[in-house]
Amino acid sequence: SPSYTRIYPLVAESGDGVWVRDPDGNTFLDFTAGIAVCATGHCHPRVVEAIREQAGRLLHMSGTDFYYTPQIHLARSLTALAPGAGPWKAYFGNSGAEAVEAAFKLSRWHTRRELNLAFFGAFHGRTMGALSLTASKTIQKKHYNPLVPGITHVPYAYCYRCPYHLCYPSCATACVTWIEDTLFRTTVPPEEVAAIFVEPVQGEGGYIVPPPEFHQELHRIARKYGILYVADEVQSGMGRTGRMFAMEHFSVEPDIVAVAKGIASGLPLGATLARSHIMNWEAGSHASTFGGNPISCQAALATIQLLQEGLMDNAALRGRELMDGLRSMQENVEAIGDVRGLGLMVGVELVKDRETKERAGTLRDAVIRQAFQKGLLLLGCGENVLRLCPALTVTSDEVAVCLDILDSVFREPAS
Repeated sequence: SPSYTRIYPLVAESGDGVWVRDPDGNTFLDFTAGIAVCATGHCHPRVVEAIREQAGRLLHMSGTDFYYTPQIHLARSLTALAPGAGPWKAYFGNSGAEAVEAAFKLSRWHTRRELNLAFFGAFHGRTMGALSLTASKTIQKKHYNPLVPGITHVPYAYCYRCPYHLCYPSCATACVTWIEDTLFRTTVPPEEVAAIFVEPVQGEGGYIVPPPEFHQELHRIARKYGILYVADEVQSGMGRTGRMFAMEHFSVEPDIVAVAKGIASGLPLGATLARSHIMNWEAGSHASTFGGNPISCQAALATIQLLQEGLMDNAALRGRELMDGLRSMQENVEAIGDVRGLGLMVGVELVKDRETKERAGTLRDAVIRQAFQKGLLLLGCGENVLRLCPALTVTSDEVAVCLDILDSVFREPAS
């Protein structure tokens, strides 16, 4: 399909850890992890063995109509890990978009309310409900209107580019207080809002890390008006930020959590976690034939074990090394306007001028292509941000290789 957005002509033949090989035998250092999916690296032996063993036992039996042990065990594991006091329940789908769709429908079912809040810069998926919540790039919505009504988008805490032209912390999180002081007084009746959908760290929007007060104040508003707090942890969850869920960094307990990407180390799986009293819909209200496939569930169980055995700690340590190296590089590279991140969810915002902060999208794309020529796989996010999201198995030496290649790219003229 011409809708795919391939920025360079990589043909991936095989992978091992954070390394990918093409059919010609060229080896690349992968700092994309398949868009933050391969949390345990490519083909981790324990994940491969779990898949192989389960494939020889049971391939499919539709968990919406029957029981099988991998799905039961995974539901128990995820609900025990959920970022908030229990009990919790789990619904399984096949992707992040499906996890968000389930959260979207569940929030309406539980509250009987029809309105929702989401954020500019947000990416929640490409199915119609998730796309309606998304506000990342216009191309993602072009020619698909009308979308689901009743969604109001509000500014995210993008402190590097504050929409109010204020500075943190003197801003007193004006982007959040505006919701209660203005939006709820003039346009959106809060008693009709079912849920606030928010990424703990914005992903596709530019790897934007908000200050802690952002989520804390937003959560206070949600509680005050009986609005559900839905955390889209599709990209930030499953250990990527150094904790199982990114919301843990902000000391906020959501009501519903959408999980996917890194959950099964590369196999298709999504999960929607919700507090038990919220996931109270009736039989037949929502289901998925393939959701919670036994092989994907078994891969997820192996993934969670590996995360708990040290990969989350490694993500935190290697992420600090990566950001320290990038900030050191920033001192000599005028095009680096901002370096930000949590764990191994790191963004480098490129600008034409540090004073004006004019976005350097063309330069960003050129850097990605030149890095590919030098053996480093990167992706972008936002309009002008380099996205660095390697597998959580990455070593200090591999981080150093990434930094060396990036440094060499920035020292050369863009082409």
